[in-house]
Amino acid sequence: MSPHRQLQRRLGVVDATAIGLGSMLGAGVFVVFAPAAGLAGNFLVLAVLLAGAVAYCNAVASAELAAKYPASGGTYVYGRKRLGEWPGFLAGWGFVTGKTASCAAMALTFGYYAAPSYAVPIAIAAVVALTAVNLFGITRTALLTKILLGIVVATLAFVAAAAILGPHPAGAVAGPAPAGGIGGVLPAAGLMFFAFAGYARIATLGEEVRDPAKTIPRAILAALAGAFVIYLAMAVLLLSHLPDGRLAASTAPLLDAVSSSRLGAGAPLVQAGAAAACLGALLALITGIGRTALAMARERDLPGPLARVGGKHTVPYVAELSEAAAVVLLLLTTDVMTVVGFSSFGVLIYYAVANAAAYTLEEHPAHAPKWLNVAGFFSCLLLAFTLPPASVLGMAAVLAAGAAGRFLVLRLRR
Repeated sequence: MSPHRQLQRRLGVVDATAIGLGSMLGAGVFVVFAPAAGLAGNFLVLAVLLAGAVAYCNAVASAELAAKYPASGGTYVYGRKRLGEWPGFLAGWGFVTGKTASCAAMALTFGYYAAPSYAVPIAIAAVVALTAVNLFGITRTALLTKILLGIVVATLAFVAAAAILGPHPAGAVAGPAPAGGIGGVLPAAGLMFFAFAGYARIATLGEEVRDPAKTIPRAILAALAGAFVIYLAMAVLLLSHLPDGRLAASTAPLLDAVSSSRLGAGAPLVQAGAAAACLGALLALITGIGRTALAMARERDLPGPLARVGGKHTVPYVAELSEAAAVVLLLLTTDVMTVVGFSSFGVLIYYAVANAAAYTLEEHPAHAPKWLNVAGFFSCLLLAFTLPPASVLGMAAVLAAGAAGRFLVLRLRR
């Protein structure tokens, strides 16, 4: 029997799927197509397909492990159970630190969409408000996520309609021609992959899902399938509507797609949808980081008080409040848009650990053969080390600092 108070199982398949899909259809969907197109050019669709394939490898590995170990913490727990304490720690530390920076960037993006002149105060207010929602329990989190997800999906449908209706520019369009090509597919897939990474949020909530052996795999695969269809469709439509370098040069490709169409008057709706996407992704991120910090504190890899669960709604309130304080501190003291890049490397290492852990399982379902874990492991490492050197070195330094700290703490305990 665990000495720690357990979280309550309150989420069904629809709730868990909404949280995963809400994470994947975050602010990234409104900006990621432009830099990816700049790298891959007209091969953008191939980059989306490759990113989706890697995401599938990781998703089925996470689903297998979450069904076997339905506890909070995701790959941190799986790494410890299947591979040992150190792989689990590296996965958990990379997730908590990298995603905390992502939270700050997501909140700041929301601030820029809502009121650019007051971006930081609005970002802080968003973090405080969403943390308060989480403290009212996971069912409130799921409800708000579904509301925000509905707004985002409606916005994406409007953008798709604008891209289909046109008018479609003929010939060259002002702006630099895309420099990318087939050689840029891998780094473009690396960018697109992070748009798919939200299903990890479902696994981190393993302790709060009803009938986890069935619910978690279904929710992960349903969320990934929905996101894949949407991203693939948007890539095709944007390439057809914003050709000849305009997509690669855009800072807000979905907004540009609507502004240059017959539905241009609806551009403010896209801005509202982007703001909702930021909030939905931020809400899911705060939830997932809090649960991973809870799991790490239970194993004494983070300070013990972070493992406290309490209140009427049985939430990890110390972890949630500590995380909110860290995000607010980042917003006040750093340029979060420049430091967040290293989190990409951390996420891929996180999923490499997940694939390695899944490989050690004795039984594998037909849709997730063992060789898929091998493919997922090496694909994650390949995408990780094709990222810009600054991102790789930045996260490597953070992982090394965490490992050194843990080593010293273990020595002191002995």
